[in-house]
Order: sequence, then structure tokens, then C-alpha cells
Amino acid sequence: MNQTAFFNGRTVLVTGASGFIGEHLCVRLKSLGALVHGVSRHARDEEYVSRWWQADLDDEAATRKLVRAVKPDLVFHLASFVSGKREREYVLPALRSNLLTTVNLLLAATESRCKRVVLTGSLEEPEGDFADAVPTSPYAAAKGASSLYARMFNALYGLSVVTARLFMVYGPNQKDRSKLIPYVTLSLLAEEVPRLMSGTREVDWIYVGDVIDAYLALAMAQGIDGQTIDVGSGQRVSVRDVVEQLCGIIQSGSAPEFGGMQDRPMERVRTADTAQAASLTGWEPRTSLLEGLRRTVAWYRDNP
Repeated sequence: MNQTAFFNGRTVLVTGASGFIGEHLCVRLKSLGALVHGVSRHARDEEYVSRWWQADLDDEAATRKLVRAVKPDLVFHLASFVSGKREREYVLPALRSNLLTTVNLLLAATESRCKRVVLTGSLEEPEGDFADAVPTSPYAAAKGASSLYARMFNALYGLSVVTARLFMVYGPNQKDRSKLIPYVTLSLLAEEVPRLMSGTREVDWIYVGDVIDAYLALAMAQGIDGQTIDVGSGQRVSVRDVVEQLCGIIQSGSAPEFGGMQDRPMERVRTADTAQAASLTGWEPRTSLLEGLRRTVAWYRDNP
């Protein structure tokens, strides 16, 4: 079954619909004929969804009320507190926004007609069976716990839930312009000097358009309930190399300052298992890093 045939007419709930990935996903789902319901903490009115809802998903009653009202066929859970910072003040925000919201949504989904819930995991979460795992941040701990709850809900309560373990997503219209690629891109376009860490960390970069394809594949694939599936390029490229490619595309007179900021401790270096994703869902990344960076730079030139 093709994407249009699958999604056309289905009721889809997208949490985090106003975010970077969420907006891209909503636009694609609506183009395929889905009835897209977006939810956020604050009232919004965006044309890329069929209806906006206002709710705090860390409130169990509010989450249940939302799911009962929408009656979604599919749920994509992208709402998240995204920060790799290690300080203690980030523990409770990460717990509430990344774990409690997920558990509340899974509870509500078990009581609804929902066919599948697609969660959003992270390359930062611990690997393997977690027996000896040490999360590197409050965000990583919450994301890892969310994946465990997903497997429990599938095994104990029969909920069809899968987790997309995202690697480093980039692309046009990234909301947080302090992230590496928008920050460096906008700095160079403005002829300003971006101050960076050492740039030695190697990262698996994945273009947002490919990520949206992966979400759709995870919603459609059979026989993957309870699994966590890597969504990345399968290749690692250092931060310095990515910045140098941006410099080559933009041709700015400003040179980045590497080492101007201290490296974070315990940075995770990891490569996506793209063979797993291909064998289970048929999804494979299609956009090269250079092409993705060119598209991204072009967008920021037009949207400074």
C-alpha cells in the first residue's frame, strides 16, 4: 500500500506539532489526505493541521480527555524537552516533558481505538539491554525510560507502539537556532564568527525530509510492535567537517572559531543501524549530507 492510500482519511494526532520535526510531519501528513490534529501547551492556529488542541500532556486527565476527543487512528509523539545539558535543574523538566507525557499518552492510547503510537527516541539514550547503562544527561535518562515503557505497554497491554530512535536531525526551519547547523549557517550568512567547541565529535547526521519518510514507514510497517528502530544516515561525520562544508557552501568571509567553547563531557558517539531499519520497514535515507546542507542553507538565505 502506498502512503496516500494508507494515510488518506485517517485521523492522526501529532504532539509537538509546532516544533521543527512536528511541523514537517504535519505538512506531509496533510498532503497525503490525513486529518491532522496538532496539540501544544499554548493555543495556536496553523494551517498545516486540520485542528489545534491546547493541552499539557504531563497532566494525565488532560491527556485522556484529548485522546477521547480526537479518537486518533495513529499517534506520533514528538513533544519533548530537548536539551543535552547536564545540570541538575534539567532533571525535573526532562522527567515531566519526556517521560511523564509519554506514559500519559500510552495510557490514554490503550483506552482508545488507536492503531499505533510512534514515539520519538534519541541517539542519546542508553544502548542495549540497559543493565549497565549510564545515561549521559537527564534528557537521555528520560528518553531511555520512555523506550522501556513502550516495550512494557506493548508486551503487557497489547498496544501497538514503536520508537523512532532519531540521530542528529537537521534541515530547513529548525526552530532552535542555537543548534549547530542553523547557528553556524546564520552566523556565516551575517558575516559573523561562530564560536564552537573543538569540533572533534563525530555525529550521524540525518536530513529532516528523510526523518519524515521514516516516521511514515514506522506507522505503516507490520511486525515491528515494541521495537526501537534507528533513524539515521549510517555514517558519522565530525562537527568540524560539517562546519567546513557549510563554509564551502556559503563562502563567507568569517572563519569559525573552534575551541572557543568547552566540550561537553560524556558526548555519545554512535552510528545508526540503517540495515535494521531497511529490513524491518523498507525505509532508507536518501539525502546526502552535502545535498541536505545545500537545501538548508538555501532556506536560511530566504528566511534569515
